[in-house]
Amino acid sequence: MRVTTSKEQDVRIVFAGTPEVAVPSLQRLIESPDHEVVGVISRPDAVAGRGRKVSRSPVAELADANGIEVITPRRMAEPDVADTLRGWQPDVGAVVAYGGLIPPDVLGIPTHGWINLHFSVLPAWRGAAPVQAAIAAGDETTGASTFLLEKGLDTGPVYGVLTEMIRPADTSGELLERLARAGSGLLMSTVDGIAAGALSPVPQPADGVSHAPKVEVDDARVRWDLPAHLVDRRIRAHTPAPGAWTTLGDARVKIGPVDLVEGDDPAAPTELAPGRVAVTKKAVFVGTGTGPVRLGWVQPPGKKQMPATDWARGARLDDETVLA
Repeated sequence: MRVTTSKEQDVRIVFAGTPEVAVPSLQRLIESPDHEVVGVISRPDAVAGRGRKVSRSPVAELADANGIEVITPRRMAEPDVADTLRGWQPDVGAVVAYGGLIPPDVLGIPTHGWINLHFSVLPAWRGAAPVQAAIAAGDETTGASTFLLEKGLDTGPVYGVLTEMIRPADTSGELLERLARAGSGLLMSTVDGIAAGALSPVPQPADGVSHAPKVEVDDARVRWDLPAHLVDRRIRAHTPAPGAWTTLGDARVKIGPVDLVEGDDPAAPTELAPGRVAVTKKAVFVGTGTGPVRLGWVQPPGKKQMPATDWARGARLDDETVLA
């Protein structure tokens, strides 16, 4: 619930964020009549897409469109970053998926410190990939937390929490989108509560700590020898980024979420070794450590996503094909 402040002027906010998931929070702060986003910090422009064009981050693009000053340092420790921040005179710093460390001398510049919106219920899943970790672990619920940023990794005292159910078919992209929308309200309520002097952070409990390190491309490789339900979680956890993948010969093939095969499905093979493919007119099955799964979409190298059956026809898969 949003806290009404007794302030006489807008809360001055510096916002640090980079990807699309941070956009709802920045948008909400920009649209609020009670907040002034005085500056934005984002990661440097990067080369992206097939055309290898240099692109601004989604957060920087939104700030540009609203006439807000943006800086894109390679590291926040660069001396001119602190000077710029002092010139902005922020009351609060807000961080959502910035992607870089904030050094001690910068942490102390906003009057009320930096508030981080993190997509887990802390102290669970501290780190860079909390949503992916929650899905891969089979968690039934997750959420978002706002906490006071300090030197430790996601260890600061917590201001507020919201919870969200993880749906059986959720990908990390779908779940993160919901958390980003809901979390934008939590972040604004936290900022308002701090500005009004009505909100104090609570230290995180010592129990229940878990870690979610940055996901590397190799982490998203499908291990067909795992039980079917773990294969399903692993794929959904890494969809859309970095993208679950397997190999067909020397080619790396991206694959989307799979369907677990029910025991009474007459179209599914009863026995299929891990990674072995079975193709029918309407489906493509792959064996796992327990039973087969049905492929959804597939993306071969250099091509767009396509239904698995279309891919199987074009690749001329047969019952001797094995994915690894």
